[in-house]
Order: sequence, then structure tokens, then C-alpha cells
Amino acid sequence: MTVLMEAKDVRRHYPVGGGMFAKKGIVKAVDGVSFTLRAGETLAVVGESGCGKSTLARVATLIEPPSAGELHIDGAAVSDEAARHKLRLSVQMVFQNPFGSLNPRKTVGGILQEPLEINGRGGAAAREAAARAMMDKVGLRQDQFGRYPHMFSGGQRQRIAIARALMLNPRIVVADEPVSALDVSIQAQVLNLMMDLQEELKLAYLFISHDLSVVRHIAREVMVMYCGRPVEHGPKASVFAAPQHPYTRMLLAATPSIDPARRRQSVTIKGELPSPLNPPPGCAFASRCPFATPRCIAERPEARLFAGHSVACHNLETIG
Repeated sequence: MTVLMEAKDVRRHYPVGGGMFAKKGIVKAVDGVSFTLRAGETLAVVGESGCGKSTLARVATLIEPPSAGELHIDGAAVSDEAARHKLRLSVQMVFQNPFGSLNPRKTVGGILQEPLEINGRGGAAAREAAARAMMDKVGLRQDQFGRYPHMFSGGQRQRIAIARALMLNPRIVVADEPVSALDVSIQAQVLNLMMDLQEELKLAYLFISHDLSVVRHIAREVMVMYCGRPVEHGPKASVFAAPQHPYTRMLLAATPSIDPARRRQSVTIKGELPSPLNPPPGCAFASRCPFATPRCIAERPEARLFAGHSVACHNLETIG
């Protein structure tokens, strides 16, 4: 499969504070992320709130530039504003909240035609035809073309948001918690729609989620993030069947399941994420990890290949 996006040691840092008596600090929201995303595949990025998932989504969609590292889209480096402007049409985003991401003053037809208008694509008749064709593709009726967002259910609004993201024929879609605001009964419908569109259009998805049951349904690969850094990255099937990092194990154990075969011993993840403004010198998970050693506290582990996964942990051979 064609590589559509490649990140190499991408970082996104924010300067904060500073003043007459205060020293300026650096928030390391994303601190060294590498991955490869191919056409027709889905990479799921999972982790607790505050781990850097949404910041990574903004960098991947070129909303914000990386502070360091390399990001390539379709083989071209995202090196400056001119390159970002040229490549931005290849990457579109589906936001978490369909209630807030749609303009309440525009009809569905207007919302779908707006990306084409902004980018000067086609005349009025061609834009309307394209919008109506996209409505058919995502399962919306033609008589809904002139309706406003408040007249739709949450699932229908997210279908509109997905349709809007696809109007410019992107090759990559970044989905930031696209079903977390929906009822469970609707989530599967939206996920199945995304999978059908991926197969039809050969889209690549960067799928941001905290819900591992959703990830199990849609992803091909899983990258687990903690405090701005990946701690485990591997094929979905083996990550779920044989997680290697202690944090991944705890996340899976904390996920409820009605399937007895998938139930694990209940585990509570104690403590909180370290501050990205003042991360510890060693492993960021050491203060919450039952397997932590003095080395973990003093030395930050680098990712290495273990059991088919890329894992950042000093104690993989001993924790079993």
C-alpha cells in the first residue's frame, strides 16, 4: 500500500508563562512521535485525556506546525507555510462534537458546498451536484439538502461532518473522537459508514480515541500514547491479545466488556498523568507502574522492538 503520511520524531511544544518574576516554561504536548500511515489503513491513537492525542491530530491536519521532527504527506515534506497550504487539501478532519462543528446558520447544502467555494472548485451547479452526490454516499436523503443542523439527530450530524470532510477528495482523514458524543446504538452505524467509505475511496484514517472497544472495531494498528510519547505501537490483533507495556495492559484491563472471554482482572490505574510542563527525567509512567525500578525513575526508556511491537519499557524481559 502507498504511504500517505509519515511522521518522524514529531514534537509539538508550547511556551507558557514568563514575566518579570516568572521563568518561561515549555509544555511538551507531543514529544517524539513516529508512525507510517498507508492508503486504506487505520492507525488508532489511544490514551488518557491529556496524553497528546488531540495535539497530534492538529499537527497531522496541518492546523499547527510541528515544533521539531519531520512530517511527510504524499512523499512531500511539510517544511513551511507554502508547503502546508499545498498539502492541506490532502488531509481533512472530522471533529468530536457534531453539535458544535457545523455552522448552525447554514443548510446542509451550504455546509457541503462551502469547501468547494473556498477553494474555487466548479460553478454553482457543479458544486450543488457534488454536494448532493456526497449526501447519497453518506446515507442522507435529498429532501434534507435545505435543512439546518438543529433539525438532525447526532448521528445524522456526524454523517454531515464526514461528508464535509470528503468534499475535497482528501486521501487522509483525521478523526478526533468521532463517535464519543453519540449514543452507543448510533456509534456502530457511523463506524460502519467510515469503514465502507474507506474501502470505496482507499482512505487512510488517523483515528483518535480513548475507547478501546471502538478501536477494536475499526483499527489495523494501535499506538498507545502516554504523556506526549508513544509507549506501545503494533498490530491491533496482537496489541489486544498480548499487550507488552504495563500501561497498555492497565488500559485494556480497565475496559468493560460483556464477552467473558475478553474480561481481564479488574485493574485501577492510580495516580494522575505527570505535568507536561515538568515531566519526570525517567519513564513518565514510573510513578503509577507496579513494575517500576530505580532505573525507570532515572532513565527514560526508548522504544524498541519486542514481541512484534514497538515498546518503550526497560523491564519487558522481567514483567512477563
